Amino acid sequence: MSIDFTQVPSACFVLEETKLRHNLAIMQRVQQASGVKIILALKGFSMFSVFPLVRQYLHGTTASSLNEARLGFEEFGDEVHAYCPAYFSDEFDEMMKYCTHLTFNSLNQWHKFKGRVQKHAKKISCGLRINPEYAEIETELYNPCALGTRLGISTEQLGDALPEGIEGIHFHTLCESDSYALERTLRVIENRFAPLLHQAKWLNWGGGHSMTREGYNLSHLVELIQEFKAKYQVEIIMEPGSAVAWEAGYLTATVEDIFDSQGIKAAVLDISISAHLPDCIEMPYTPTVLGATDAVPGQPAYRLGGLSCLAGDFVGDYHFDQPLKIGDRIVFNDMMHYTMVKTTFFNGVRHPAIGIWREDNTFELVAQPDYQAFKDKLS
Repeated sequence: MSIDFTQVPSACFVLEETKLRHNLAIMQRVQQASGVKIILALKGFSMFSVFPLVRQYLHGTTASSLNEARLGFEEFGDEVHAYCPAYFSDEFDEMMKYCTHLTFNSLNQWHKFKGRVQKHAKKISCGLRINPEYAEIETELYNPCALGTRLGISTEQLGDALPEGIEGIHFHTLCESDSYALERTLRVIENRFAPLLHQAKWLNWGGGHSMTREGYNLSHLVELIQEFKAKYQVEIIMEPGSAVAWEAGYLTATVEDIFDSQGIKAAVLDISISAHLPDCIEMPYTPTVLGATDAVPGQPAYRLGGLSCLAGDFVGDYHFDQPLKIGDRIVFNDMMHYTMVKTTFFNGVRHPAIGIWREDNTFELVAQPDYQAFKDKLS
């Protein structure tokens, strides 16, 4: 199926329902073959208008804040897992209302809140996040095991016994990784935390598992899960965000102006790279643009820029078979995960709409953030 982008407004995030279902079906096969429990990481994908579809395949959500926990509870249902570097005392009772599982980042945090958890009317399964001091992540910004990290507890701090009341162990050290990076990580964790693994009821392998990416070895992943389940007699939980919406959507934009800038054609779009595609600057990375081609001698390069006043609000350079014109449509690929969740209203720039290209080849507009949405973030 191909999307008719003439039916889609600009600018707009567009989820392709068929591709989302394809990704979910892969995850369902992994669950059925291995017995793993897969939940949705809201920090990566929290488009609640499609939660009715996602919950047909996955077992719940995982949250990084009270707001995400509430969203998972109210819009998705089923299990709600949470992990925060620090929980707030004035929010914690409400957090417990929504959550079935709580993971604590430090022993200090556990000791601070364990009494409230144990007195709560509802049974909440608690875990600790560990720091295996090993991660295969090149970009330091995303490395949770970098020197001086605030994320997780080292084996020296934890010792050989889980604190009373702790049932689970959580780690998150992967980022768009394959099953072999996972395997190497698991071997390090076994080497450093083996006594604790035998004491746990569940192991949460976090996110960063690109199991819906082409070429990912699903059979190897299933073998790893089965091995750990049998060896330690534990439940295995995985919480991908990117993999759920991997290559399942787009961001449409329109060329508003073109001019020469020292030999490079600057194309100004009706979006902001820094406000609407911030990972392009943070990571940094250059997203795929549909229809863009490799450089050809004599063919102009276009630097795609945004509407904000930030000098670095651009991404590129791109080439096209035909020269760009004002009014042309630009479509960025793979824009569903870690994109909408990070957008801002910097400069008050108009926020892209949000829509779904349905499986019956119709477009559904589900949101159009407006002035009130911008104003509500301010005082």
